[in-house]
Amino acid sequence: MAGVLVFALSAGTVPLPLTVLQILAIDLGTETLPALALGRERAEPGTMSRPPRPSSQGVISRDMLIRSWGYLGTVSAVLVMGAFFYVLWRAGWHPGDPTGTGSPLHHAYVTATTATFAGIVTCQVGTAFAARTDHAALRDIGLFTNPLLLAGIAFELVFTAALVYAPPLQGLFGTAALPLDVVALIATFPVIVWGTDELRRWVRRTHRHTMP
Repeated sequence: MAGVLVFALSAGTVPLPLTVLQILAIDLGTETLPALALGRERAEPGTMSRPPRPSSQGVISRDMLIRSWGYLGTVSAVLVMGAFFYVLWRAGWHPGDPTGTGSPLHHAYVTATTATFAGIVTCQVGTAFAARTDHAALRDIGLFTNPLLLAGIAFELVFTAALVYAPPLQGLFGTAALPLDVVALIATFPVIVWGTDELRRWVRRTHRHTMP
């Protein structure tokens, strides 16, 4: 299956998983408030007990890039593309099948791009909770200690639901109502994304404590 996907992507036989307006809705609509709220996050426990950062180290470090792209980004990409192809394949799509307006698979394609859009938003939720700390566990700072972040997440979920289920916005953004099984699938994404990073931080803390 992986080989088929690589060939299909390279041959251009897979339709785009997002539309331009859906990308703008993510960049300008769903990301802004949670990102601003993370800027008000309190310092995590144990910050003063760790050695200072080297003066030669920039703001964007190697560890930050590995975490954001290698862990959070990769996990989110796999989950979101899994949702996209799940919707297409259950409708009987195969690489190269037409999905444009008027084709039998067009509605399935619109639903698949909607699943991609909603999946990215739910992965953002998991990423936001993971990004609250660099080393400490979420339980050490508390789930509800950043009310601005909770408000930002609530806004982006309501905003996403409006784009997915409100008929006027469906026509504007090219979305379609998601079936319950797709909603249930996407609802697991925040826990998976956050849980992956939580496990990574736990391994780092354990390794640090066991070092001589």
